[in-house]
Amino acid sequence: MIGIFDSGLGGLTVVKSILKILPQYQIMYLGDTARLPYGNRSRELIYIFTKEAIDYLFKQGCTMIIIACNTSSAQVLRKIQQEYLPKFYPGKKVLGVVRPLSEEAARVTKNNRVGVIGTRGTIASGAYIRELEAQNSRIKVFQNACPLLVPLIEEGWLEKTETKKMLRLYLKPLKDKKIDTLILGCTHYQIVFSQIVKIASKRVCVLNPGDTVAKSLQNYLDRHPEIEKNLVKGTAHQYYATEITEIFLHNAQKWLGQKIHLQSAVIEKS
Repeated sequence: MIGIFDSGLGGLTVVKSILKILPQYQIMYLGDTARLPYGNRSRELIYIFTKEAIDYLFKQGCTMIIIACNTSSAQVLRKIQQEYLPKFYPGKKVLGVVRPLSEEAARVTKNNRVGVIGTRGTIASGAYIRELEAQNSRIKVFQNACPLLVPLIEEGWLEKTETKKMLRLYLKPLKDKKIDTLILGCTHYQIVFSQIVKIASKRVCVLNPGDTVAKSLQNYLDRHPEIEKNLVKGTAHQYYATEITEIFLHNAQKWLGQKIHLQSAVIEKS
């Protein structure tokens, strides 16, 4: 199975895209809703939370994991890959979202001015700046932290005036910098994708995070048939959350466009 992990609802945007682009693979989703949000947590705590989620998914039978949480990908993915996996899960793969989004932004930008919005943790990490500059040293990166968006989206306030007001506030500094490409550095933000596109203006290419990550995964599996052959095929997808609430289940089903059986995940503490 392909395990997909996020702090809450946002990673379901990646699930939705994988189900569309790679429908043959069985998916297990884990939302750490009991400890949402990750954006304001310390790097040390994010590392612990991420390790615990990885442990859970591998023990449930996943053979590879995508960390759909930008905060975890930006702050601790490299340490997970270089230190934790070789020691405890040699041969297993954990991928993130920062690199595929950065590669796509570097490919599509025309004026080399790229904007990034994300949680405080993602923006403070500088991960997108490093990755984009590694792709193209001429790229200038302009970032803005959006700490209020995840709570608004998790509450289901997708069409509320308050959410639209926050989006305009957060995007204005980037529009003023004449960006032509925008990275949504948090998978939650795709849930209000259409609103972001309208506010960003026609001159800005807003990348679709879910589709970008799913296509990157497709390319990765094409290059690594030894990994692809071990993935479970089928449609018996499984959805887990560390805290099940009515609003999470409602929003998850609304976003996926189907009913799901949401199960409780009990994560072993490190």
